Amino acid sequence: MFEPMSEHPHVTVVRTAYDAFAKGDLTALDEVLAEDVRWHLPGRNQFSGTYAGPPAVYEMFGRLMAATEGSFRIEVRTVLADDEHVLALVDVTARSGERSCAVTDVHVCRMRGGRIAEFWATAGDQYALDAVLG
Repeated sequence: MFEPMSEHPHVTVVRTAYDAFAKGDLTALDEVLAEDVRWHLPGRNQFSGTYAGPPAVYEMFGRLMAATEGSFRIEVRTVLADDEHVLALVDVTARSGERSCAVTDVHVCRMRGGRIAEFWATAGDQYALDAVLG
């Protein structure tokens, strides 16, 4: 007889982060991001680059929501984790003016002490995302 596998605690941490992002809950994000978190965004748009520390990440989130008229959304499909990394398959939608996109991303988080220490995003269609994000 098989016992159901329990969810890795890092899955819960990352799901909490996505939920907090969706709600704009910076207090909840403070609980899951490392104090020295590094946030890497690909592409050739105004948000591409590396952000160091929660204040820089939150400032970028604010600019992202302003640039997309509050339309930027992430829907989590699945989250997989081990003791060091978390992989999330997500659907991202955004709109800016007449442009919009719906892309599938893979997000990778490096965990340390039960918190997100580093984040990388890869977009299924970076060109579409860049066109919307400018």
